[in-house]
Amino acid sequence: MLDRNRQHQIAGPGHGQALSADLYYDGAQNYNPYGRDQPEQDEGFNPLKLLFYVVQYRWLIVMMAAAGLVAGVIVTMMQTPKYQATTQLEVLVPSAKVFQDIEVVSENSDVRAFLTAREKLKSRALAQRVVFQLGLSEKPDFLFPTPNFSPSNIFYRAFGIAKSPSVEEKTPEERETIAIDRVLKDLTVSLVTNTSLLSITFADQNPKYATDIANQVAQSFIDQRLDQTSETSDLARQFIQEQVLQVKQKLQKSEEELVAYAKDAGITVTGDDKSLIGSNIEALNTALATAIQERLDAGRVVEQIDKGRGSSLAPVLESEGLQKLSEKLADLTSQYQQKLGILKPGFPEMQQLQSQIKELQRLYSNGVLTITDSLRQKYQETQNKEADLKSKLAEMEKQQVIFNDKNIKYTILKREVDSNRSQYDNLISKLNEVGVSSELKTQNAAIVDFATPPERPYSPRLTINLAIALALFMALSASIIYIIELLNNTFTNPEQIEKELGLAMLGILPLVDDREIVASITDQKSGLSEAYRSLRTSLQFSGAEGAPRSLLVTSSEPSEGKSTTSFKLGQDFAALGARVLIVDGDLRKPNLHRLFGLDNTIGLSNLLTNTVRKEDLASIFRATKYPNVTVLTSGTIPPNPADLLSPPKMALIVTNLGKRFDLVIIDAPPVVGLSDAPILSRLAEGTLMVISTNQVTRKAAKTALKRLRAAGANVVGAAMSKFAVNKFDYNYAYKYMNYQYYDYGTSTPKLEGKVDDGAGQPAYAKSPTFSRLVRRIRSSVGGFVDRAKSTS
Repeated sequence: MLDRNRQHQIAGPGHGQALSADLYYDGAQNYNPYGRDQPEQDEGFNPLKLLFYVVQYRWLIVMMAAAGLVAGVIVTMMQTPKYQATTQLEVLVPSAKVFQDIEVVSENSDVRAFLTAREKLKSRALAQRVVFQLGLSEKPDFLFPTPNFSPSNIFYRAFGIAKSPSVEEKTPEERETIAIDRVLKDLTVSLVTNTSLLSITFADQNPKYATDIANQVAQSFIDQRLDQTSETSDLARQFIQEQVLQVKQKLQKSEEELVAYAKDAGITVTGDDKSLIGSNIEALNTALATAIQERLDAGRVVEQIDKGRGSSLAPVLESEGLQKLSEKLADLTSQYQQKLGILKPGFPEMQQLQSQIKELQRLYSNGVLTITDSLRQKYQETQNKEADLKSKLAEMEKQQVIFNDKNIKYTILKREVDSNRSQYDNLISKLNEVGVSSELKTQNAAIVDFATPPERPYSPRLTINLAIALALFMALSASIIYIIELLNNTFTNPEQIEKELGLAMLGILPLVDDREIVASITDQKSGLSEAYRSLRTSLQFSGAEGAPRSLLVTSSEPSEGKSTTSFKLGQDFAALGARVLIVDGDLRKPNLHRLFGLDNTIGLSNLLTNTVRKEDLASIFRATKYPNVTVLTSGTIPPNPADLLSPPKMALIVTNLGKRFDLVIIDAPPVVGLSDAPILSRLAEGTLMVISTNQVTRKAAKTALKRLRAAGANVVGAAMSKFAVNKFDYNYAYKYMNYQYYDYGTSTPKLEGKVDDGAGQPAYAKSPTFSRLVRRIRSSVGGFVDRAKSTS
């Protein structure tokens, strides 16, 4: 049947109200028992999507590219050919120096020197010099050239028509001004990176002028700098001579004052600019330091003597006499010890040895005492010497204090003498240099490469103009496409529905001409029939328990195909053996009875208003020519459809019908502007939104979906109708279908007598391209009218 395995039936008149919001929508989980997961977020930039935008608007892009190429050719023809010549000039830094220490003219070997040279090359004074050297103010073709960009250039270049300039109306001053402005306008000076070279470039319509002016600018720059250097040297020499006289007088006066003060104050200085007192103090400090060190050394020796260690001092040990006595004493002591083992101490020989040993010991002690006494005397002498030096140093320091008071003014006067003498020496040196440099005119720049006559113009360049024009027109076409897509506020592909509305895409219904709609629905092999069967399959797998028992079909706006969808879904579910009831819930503008070919004298409205007799209740549910399909038409159009659908009676009817039939399909009116669909959506287990391509606005669809969910509807998904299958980008890029799928069954003969075959139409009307164009225009106009109505 419907591939479901229900465990219970929803009963009771209020079963529609039992569907709470958290059963069909959860802001955190996006849970939907009959729907699908939310689509993934946009992955960002998609090159394939961009490619199919290009394919979609390929004719616009091709036309804009062709227009860009034509514009590039036209712009090139409107430009006057210009020739360019370049001279390379080397800037030599530093040039001849005027001063070395006093910087009157400072030229450092850094980038500032080259930037200064570049600005001078572009100065008006240099341009005036070039105009004078080449006589440019007297040449009409230079003063009045052909316009660089003008539509008339096309005829000049095509037919060789030249404009005859005239200079009679201009005064010499005006012509000179015009020539100078022309030189400055077309002159370019640039610094070659990491070199001391300047590139001088001039562009003109005449290649000879371009060459001559580029070379003359470089030569005039060199001549101008030579003239300036010579003039500067003369002025500097005159200035220095005056300064020499003034500084000489100041030097003589300061020296006289210094000598006079030194004589009066009795100040005498040595050759190294130090006073005698200062020299004596320095010598006394040195001698005192030496005396203190000697006293300390002698003091340590005396301290050893006082401690009884005099015999171990270095002078004692180094004394030759004492060493000999010590050796002889040691020898006698050794003999005595050897004989003591044989002879007794009282033996005469032994007594004689003892007396000799005592005498040597006395002599040794007297020698040590003599040496230690001399060391004590030396220590006393160092103490006296230190005291004398300290006394003399204190006396000299007193004299130094007095001398310092006198030396302050002496130092000031001497500093002034030194300063004047230094200035005088420097000025004499600079005067000699200026005398030499005034005779030597050293160049501060040299021409490395002279400009040669150009063989071909550098502007205009057709390839560059074509590339620029093509890029501009491509950018313009991209802007146009962007604006078109920005203004297109409708749904053009299924991905937009999933992204904007968050609904699962259950089916895509191709666009069929209104005159062929009946034939396409009847033909089970047509693309439209295949699409509806695909939609039926998606509904069967839309929930864990299969398709909903009651399905509400609605749309945002009128004419989106909801009635046709209800009609076709009922047939497709019935083909599976299910008992299907199609209810026309549109009590304002019913349409199902026309699709089934029935009258609408009695139906749902009569059932709700209790205007049907009990014996006629069975006749309200009408069997159709399609097996297992029953229809409940809308009946008499009431004045208050919303009020009629609101009472619990409608919910009870839907519940009872769900027990008698396997599937109840309710064809509801549009959502926007009406309250019928939100009311009916609470009564159905599932709601299917039909959204037409390039017709309903995204805002209207969002508003409709919001109203349905606010009413408690369980929106199981969406079906996209009127999808243009002939668009290559949709069929391939989004991969929802392919062209062969929709062409399936196109060769199958259509049912006779159902559709106008267009036999009486002209030949061009039978063309597929013409038919697609007509359908597109008709769809666009119809969509615009419907949106205008919904907005109003």
